[in-house]
Amino acid sequence: MAYWSFCPAVERDPHRVSGAWVFKGTRVAVSALFENLEDGVKIAEFVEWFPGVTMEQVRAVLDHAAKTLTPPQAA
Repeated sequence: MAYWSFCPAVERDPHRVSGAWVFKGTRVAVSALFENLEDGVKIAEFVEWFPGVTMEQVRAVLDHAAKTLTPPQAA
């Protein structure tokens, strides 16, 4: 499970977007990024379609997801 509270590109407010994790400063849910990527949307298209979301935020979210969802290496 990704611990989004440690990702500086996102925020959550229980009174906005039903408390979903969103890209900081927007109402765009982080889940929208992953849903669009699953549908074959390119990152540049996603950023174009969702004003307010920056390429840097998308990269930070993907980097955070990769780091937190990858199982630790066995020693």
